[in-house]
Amino acid sequence: MRRAAFLIVVIAALALPGSAAAACQPSAAHPYPVILVHGTFANQALSWNALRPLLEADGFCVFSLDYGNNATGPMAQSGDTVAAFARDVLAQTDAAKVSFVGHSQGGSLSRYVAKDKGLLAQTDDIVGLAPSSHGTTQPLAGPAALLGCAACADQAAGSPFMQALNAPPEAPGPVSYTVVSTRYDEVVTPYQSEALIGDTVTNVVLQDRCPADLTDHIAMPYDPIALQWVVNALERPGPADPALQPRC
Repeated sequence: MRRAAFLIVVIAALALPGSAAAACQPSAAHPYPVILVHGTFANQALSWNALRPLLEADGFCVFSLDYGNNATGPMAQSGDTVAAFARDVLAQTDAAKVSFVGHSQGGSLSRYVAKDKGLLAQTDDIVGLAPSSHGTTQPLAGPAALLGCAACADQAAGSPFMQALNAPPEAPGPVSYTVVSTRYDEVVTPYQSEALIGDTVTNVVLQDRCPADLTDHIAMPYDPIALQWVVNALERPGPADPALQPRC
């Protein structure tokens, strides 16, 4: 089932390429543009063919980008790219704030941009889909740097980047944070490490509401249940409603 889900993602990516900043102006109902930030070894074309049209149909102004050579470059450098992109979106739309939705590395990078690149006051929501919040104990993360994936080493649990990112407070206000995790995550391990601590945080494990959901790390941006949590977080003040019962 996991292999089939991955094939669906690849086919979707080949069928519908992603796009960078589109001509779009936020509405009164959704005043904050949404920036989609993909994960390691991925790109916008691979990642957002389900979430982008869902948000656009709901009236959100949606932007996405590619960064860091398929997100393999050093996370600090990728953070500069994402921060510059966010500032361009703010200028283009004349919006007061943006929201970020990030998958895997994209979730951590969004938090880095808000917290450490001067965008905290201009960020409304950060939604992480299986984010590498505190790094991963996956044994291949560190050695992957020898193959050109600096971001993999940055995401190893205990790395200097992760230690700096999670220096207290790890989820500072006024930003609202929603973390959506799956028990079947084989990339960010343990999956419990994805959760954040803060006054404006909602941590979600898919199987706590929908036990039959077998979605793994790679398929998170295409899981209809995970996407319901994303929309809920973006549509309401604060993070996602922890009492939400998604349609399973």
